Amino acid sequence: MFDIIIIGAGPAGASAALFAAKAGKKTLLIDSDKSMTKKAWIENHYGVLETTGPALIEIGKQQATKFGAELVSGAVVDISKAESGFTVATDSEQYAGTHVIIATGVSTDLADKLGLTVKEGTEPRIKQVFAVDANGKSNVDGVWVAGTAAGVSVHTIITAGDGAKVAINVISELNGARYVDHDLLK
Repeated sequence: MFDIIIIGAGPAGASAALFAAKAGKKTLLIDSDKSMTKKAWIENHYGVLETTGPALIEIGKQQATKFGAELVSGAVVDISKAESGFTVATDSEQYAGTHVIIATGVSTDLADKLGLTVKEGTEPRIKQVFAVDANGKSNVDGVWVAGTAAGVSVHTIITAGDGAKVAINVISELNGARYVDHDLLK
């Protein structure tokens, strides 16, 4: 049983996984290898002079696994309520978790699986997004959404920040107190 299952390993998902795993939560990051960031050339990401989208995604996944997130490849084909949390099924495996963070970019295909509310997107070429509150909570308790799928700007720095924000909110809920992750120079 995972504490947090994250669907999507682009900037929002990998950032969420990094924070969740670093906080000591049993974290699963599911990568379908379909991130639109894979097509990006990036020169507007604070702290990064310039990079390719594929390189940014790879670094994000490495950071998440460095802190203990389990990374699996596969497309999520189903998500359902379970006795204590959720069952997330890929094309080859099933995983159980108490909380789910959806970070699927432009895809809202999972909405019907759990009755998640969607709304019209406001970004160019983003037709539909999941309806969430300011913390990233969806209308289904235990399901959160981060990044472009939650309606934030498609810029990688913004989606990565939103993934971190949503993960911190989930961690805080799991801990019963506000979670902060600040490291100091050694």
